[in-house]
Amino acid sequence: MSLFYLSAIWSYIVQMLPCMLLAAGAFFLIRPWRKRNLTFQGLISGLYRESALFLFVLFCAGLGSLTLFPQGFWRWNSFCLMLQAKHVFALVDLSFQLQRIQWIPFLNMLNSDGPIGWGLFMLLGNIIMFSPLGFFVALLWRHPCWQKSLLAGFCSSFLVEIIQFFVGRGSDINDVILNSLGTLCGFWLFCVLRQRFPILIKKFQCSPIGGPI
Repeated sequence: MSLFYLSAIWSYIVQMLPCMLLAAGAFFLIRPWRKRNLTFQGLISGLYRESALFLFVLFCAGLGSLTLFPQGFWRWNSFCLMLQAKHVFALVDLSFQLQRIQWIPFLNMLNSDGPIGWGLFMLLGNIIMFSPLGFFVALLWRHPCWQKSLLAGFCSSFLVEIIQFFVGRGSDINDVILNSLGTLCGFWLFCVLRQRFPILIKKFQCSPIGGPI
């Protein structure tokens, strides 16, 4: 059974890779523009911050690749991908999709049609998947607070559920709840690291030109 879950995790990682690769290219393409903009403001983004920002961009792209496309979209060969792309923005069967909306909080949160333990696996996955969002928002932006991380998680998850409705996937209010909880877990991790390594955490912020990086 453990091999089944490892295989599922690997499948998710593979689905995240296409958009992550595109995001990596875009990050380095716009980096000179970002650097000039920061210089104009009298700021510099050091190696620590740039590395964390790069990982954050990859995470956001991978998350989008995993959640904003029809299930199995990235598993098809190139020809099927082109055919599938024609239907991404096509009108869906609204009557059928409306039946796939789960809008009652905590209803059937652990129930699943998959193997034993799949419901718990998905529950933990929805929490862990959004934890980096809460962590990086606190790490990279000034004046971190749990409200910012929670708002980022809630808005991102809510937007994902709306888009999933239009690409033939189910929408579940429980996902929004769990994703938001995940961002709070990410913020908690940031707080722990800030308390233990305050000097290190400061290196992930922009610094005045001529100041410490």
